[in-house]
Amino acid sequence: MAHNSTEHRSYANERPPSTGSGEADIATDPASGGIFAADYKKHEDLKQMLDSNKDNLKLEAMKRIIGMVAKGKDASDLFAPIVKNVVSKNIEIKKLVYVYLVRYAEEQQDLALLSISTFQKGLKDPNQLIRASALRVLSSIRVPVIVPIMMLAIKEAVNDMSPYVRKTAAHAIPKLYSLDPEQKEQLIEVIEKLLSDKTTLVAGSVVYSFEEVCPERIDLIHKHYRKLCNLLIDVEEWGQVIIINMLTRYSRTQFLDPNKGDFITEETPENFYGSDDDSDKESKQASNLAEKKPYIMDHDHRLLLRNCKPLLQSRNASVVMAVAQLYHHIAPKSEVGIVAKPLVRLLRSHREVQSIVLSNIATMSAKRRGMFEPFLKSFFVRSNDPTHIRLLKLEILTNLASETSISTILREFQTYVTSSDKNFVAATIQAIGRCASNISEVTDTCLNGLMALLSNRDESVVGESVVVMKKLLQMNPTEHKEIIRHLARLTDTITVPMARASILWLIGEYSDRVPKIAPDVLRKMAKTFITEEDIVKLQILNLGAKLYLTNSKQTKLLCQYVLNLAKYDQNYDIRDRARFQRQLLFPNEKGGALSKHAKKMFLSSKPAPVLESVFKDRDQFQLGSLSHMINAKTTGYNELPEFPDVAPDPSVRNVEMPTPWDEPKFTSKKKKKSQPEKFYSSSEPEESSSESDSDSSSSSSSSSDDESGSESSSSSSESEEETEKKKKATRKKEKSVSENSESESEDESSSSSSSSDSDSSSDGSDEDSDSDSEEEKPKKAVKSPKKDSKKTQKASPSKPSKPKNDVQLLDLDSFGPPPSNVSNHVADTNLLVPSLASDLQGLSLSEGSTISVTTAMKSPTKTYELLNRMQGLGLSAVYRFTRGTCIFSTNMVAIELTFTNTSDAPIKTIKMGERKLQGNMKIHEFQEVQSLAVGQSVNTSMGVDFCDTTQPAVFEICTESRKFNVTINAPVGELLQPLSLSENDFLAKQSKLRGMNENTGKVEIPADNNETKKIYERVAEVANVQVCPVTDIDSRTYRFAGRTSSGTSLCLVTIKSAESGEANITVNCEKMVIGNMLVKDLKNSLKKVK
Repeated sequence: MAHNSTEHRSYANERPPSTGSGEADIATDPASGGIFAADYKKHEDLKQMLDSNKDNLKLEAMKRIIGMVAKGKDASDLFAPIVKNVVSKNIEIKKLVYVYLVRYAEEQQDLALLSISTFQKGLKDPNQLIRASALRVLSSIRVPVIVPIMMLAIKEAVNDMSPYVRKTAAHAIPKLYSLDPEQKEQLIEVIEKLLSDKTTLVAGSVVYSFEEVCPERIDLIHKHYRKLCNLLIDVEEWGQVIIINMLTRYSRTQFLDPNKGDFITEETPENFYGSDDDSDKESKQASNLAEKKPYIMDHDHRLLLRNCKPLLQSRNASVVMAVAQLYHHIAPKSEVGIVAKPLVRLLRSHREVQSIVLSNIATMSAKRRGMFEPFLKSFFVRSNDPTHIRLLKLEILTNLASETSISTILREFQTYVTSSDKNFVAATIQAIGRCASNISEVTDTCLNGLMALLSNRDESVVGESVVVMKKLLQMNPTEHKEIIRHLARLTDTITVPMARASILWLIGEYSDRVPKIAPDVLRKMAKTFITEEDIVKLQILNLGAKLYLTNSKQTKLLCQYVLNLAKYDQNYDIRDRARFQRQLLFPNEKGGALSKHAKKMFLSSKPAPVLESVFKDRDQFQLGSLSHMINAKTTGYNELPEFPDVAPDPSVRNVEMPTPWDEPKFTSKKKKKSQPEKFYSSSEPEESSSESDSDSSSSSSSSSDDESGSESSSSSSESEEETEKKKKATRKKEKSVSENSESESEDESSSSSSSSDSDSSSDGSDEDSDSDSEEEKPKKAVKSPKKDSKKTQKASPSKPSKPKNDVQLLDLDSFGPPPSNVSNHVADTNLLVPSLASDLQGLSLSEGSTISVTTAMKSPTKTYELLNRMQGLGLSAVYRFTRGTCIFSTNMVAIELTFTNTSDAPIKTIKMGERKLQGNMKIHEFQEVQSLAVGQSVNTSMGVDFCDTTQPAVFEICTESRKFNVTINAPVGELLQPLSLSENDFLAKQSKLRGMNENTGKVEIPADNNETKKIYERVAEVANVQVCPVTDIDSRTYRFAGRTSSGTSLCLVTIKSAESGEANITVNCEKMVIGNMLVKDLKNSLKKVK
């Protein structure tokens, strides 16, 4: 009874009596329970804690349960009380519940199905971790019934704002595919969409899904190949391994073998001018090239090798191994050597890592011995190495043996032979034999060493030595007759069956060299035939047959005696061999057809055995794979394809970069009934368009280095003459076309002008687009205002000018904001032309649409410090957001910079230096300030494409002698552009942005702010949006519309206020992060009292 009470107290988790203090009663940890726990009270305390109303008790219970799961304890009986807590409002509890459900959802499928609606709700949770956990649990329920639900959840998660959720969606794809392979086509579409994701967190996971679902669809990788190569350095380590292995297979199908050609060259420009003396050389080279066809590496092939090279310094052994196998399989021979040192570095790691790395090095060293010769001592066996590590190192040392290093290696082997590990000693003796067979200079030395081992006390050492010596003697038996005699004398002492069989084979094969000893050996073996092993018996039979054919007088009776003994042996192989030899050697009257060929059959010359590395054939498998490790093809292994004979088309990897004017626009199906007249006069349309094109081309190539002035001036003069000819021809055509059809659309006219410009530019020289771009830019910037003034004067008497909202042919670069000297931060009037700003702000995105970009409600005056005068050593800088349309790109946010010189000396050459941007962010640099006098200020502008993120733009501001790191942080409201929307359009768009795209908040508006004008002001302070008209003015509902600058995603703001001051804020935006942060900024602004 005492034992039973102790047992219940220790293992049954009985609750102790309450102390009456009001605190919860917590039992002992069930993870410390024993084997004989009472089932009826198992985990009773945890169930009570999970059913309680207190979050702290539930959280404590979940922590203990997760601890039990981590220790391998069974907690499946707690599934029911745990799954009820999936609806808990406590984030920490919900996270732990999902961790538990991922573990047991597959075991408790029926109970999990009951909560599937809860998991679906979790997919809409604001917390990204909850959404990801819900999807993970849903994909862990292995029931075919919910396949459609899983597919729908994955498709929604693919479009989620959070990269973590998209990563989880990628992990769920292989689970769904294994559950229902018929969904492969739909899953491939999802994978194709995820492959276009530019987030490093998702890249590795989607490639893993690709490898599991459709590894044969190489065509999906083409347009993402360069992106994967460039992202490789920033992807997580697990993802790097997956991507590198996939790109290895991809490269074997898309690139030529770099080691197949006679020589390898990169594409290097040759001398432009040739000489008469080189004509004969060129003809010879042409004929040689026609025969050799030299290999020229593809740029994408080089891109992969270049981007993988830094990963050799990774701290993760698997990443280093993956890069090593990539270089081994697809790199030129001359470049593979760089992986040797990183692989040797991995040998300092754990034994498990050493084993994998050494097996791969053994395979590589079998074909590329020179790679690891400098690191020979790294493969010397240590006293604490386990046997399998020793054998691998021994294999590598044997592969690396050469005429120069053989003496060092043999000294090492001499030490290894004295080891107490018999398997290691036997392997060492075999290694000595391989060295002797591969390097003829040391064959005699190795044979002498093996002869010395014959006197070893250990029979296994002696036996292995005999076996190896037999193989070596086959190579040159005539010079080693004494060794054969010595081995014959050892038949009485050696007991290892393989060694005895080897000696008998040597004596029988070379019996003519020991004619006196051989018959006596057969006599001794006949005496012990019954007690010998099967392998020895077979060699005794062979010895008797060979001696009968060479010396029948002395050995005929012995041979017949041995055949009679073998006739009744228990092993049927030996009986069959004896029956066969009897008919061959002693034929009866009926037989004897083969007896005359007996000598040819038994005494024919045998080729010497070739001692090769056991790792030589493993190269058929991809290095680093499980199949390579076990030397057998495993399930799911994708074979490494052979290089193609003809290179596939490399253009499939070309991806067109989207230009700023190709951004998605809101379009309307309705067409305008009446077309407005053209902005420019019909006499000079091509002139303006050609100027704008040339200016835009010059601005886009402004970052390139300038060529010589003479070349650029000559090319520019030629191009101007060509364009003048084109202009005259196109003006005549334009007049005839305008007479026939006056209602031609603007889109067609703009496209025709652009095509004429492209034709004219293509007819010109090839150098003018790059070399003279910088020199033409200031000239055209000066000429363009005069030309524009002439155009307006000519156009005014004949036709009215086009409305501002429809301006489309603007020479934007000619109005670029040059730096202007201003004192006391007063902007120069030439900084930004007001009429141009209003024209740009009223620029309609599409004709005939009710949605258009409009002017900002308010131009903010708030400035942010960019560079402190103390940190800038007298140079200070501030920036502000102008909320005007950026003249550099419609995707960029316009920013005005103000530089001030507070030092006592002029500051020269203020320009932008290195950019340190995240993701796909872009910056259009401000124009260089040549000199800034003491006490003066200068205003200039720049553009930043934040890619609809709140990530800061980090770059350097450089002066003549200094560099300063600065950061521009954009408030979320400044990432927007104002939109003009009607009420109906607003409500229609808002209805499509519900659910996860809707963010709400409540705020108490002070009485001073609770009026229409004040609310408009407060909203305009934090967000660049425009007011939308409201039909019911008394409803106190205010609507504002905008769109993100980069992604053009709609952002709709609704504020409903009551007379009491309570207000509800709703923001509908596809960008969840922007919507969430905008709600917070609006709440803070509306609460503020001035």
